[in-house]
Amino acid sequence: MAESEAERKSRLREDLTKEYYALLDVISNYDGWLLIVKGWSVTLSLAALGLGFQQRHYALFLLAAVTGAAFWLLDGLMKGFQYRYYIRMREIEYSAYLVNAAVLGGEYGDLKISAPRIDMTWDFKGYPVDKDGKALPIPPLLMPLWLWRRILKLDEKPRLMPLWVWRRILKLDGKPEPGHDWRADEPERRKPQEIYKALRRCWWFWNVMLPHVLAVGLGTVLFIIFAALNASGAEHMRL
Repeated sequence: MAESEAERKSRLREDLTKEYYALLDVISNYDGWLLIVKGWSVTLSLAALGLGFQQRHYALFLLAAVTGAAFWLLDGLMKGFQYRYYIRMREIEYSAYLVNAAVLGGEYGDLKISAPRIDMTWDFKGYPVDKDGKALPIPPLLMPLWLWRRILKLDEKPRLMPLWVWRRILKLDGKPEPGHDWRADEPERRKPQEIYKALRRCWWFWNVMLPHVLAVGLGTVLFIIFAALNASGAEHMRL
């Protein structure tokens, strides 16, 4: 007997649920592994810095910087692997919405609600309201990366900034829009270009850079001071 459409959707819903929570377990495990990487980075980098002063070998400062850079590279690679699972989680959330969305009423009104949507709602930070509970305009955010690149002339030949850039910097391009509670909206699939950019800048996420960037910076600065600038006390240091 042929399987009905309702039966196929029911089976798909079960499969999506199983896969989703299996992915959630993998992502949680990655968080533990990433903390281990950061712990080893701090331990070995601090050990190299301490030995550099104790043994008076400024080459150990460079070793600390290289160690921090190596763990930074590893941390970024692992974060990229973890992000790929987030991509699939969002795909499941979108697919689940198409399969099992239902109108519940209440504060949701006519909106259709589905599950799961952990990844979708993770970025929701709320918004300010007045004493009557009415949404207030969200304060302008910090300038996005593309605007900093425009200001610093990293993506074109240097020239004066046009008026619209200054208006964006000075927040003269209109009032910010009030907040919107999108937790019950239809989940959005991650766009290909969004995935592409995220996977190539994962090394520059703050939760990836720290604490490796501190070890790299401190080790490099100390190495330059004692090796190249011949600072006070460097005569007692040796390579």
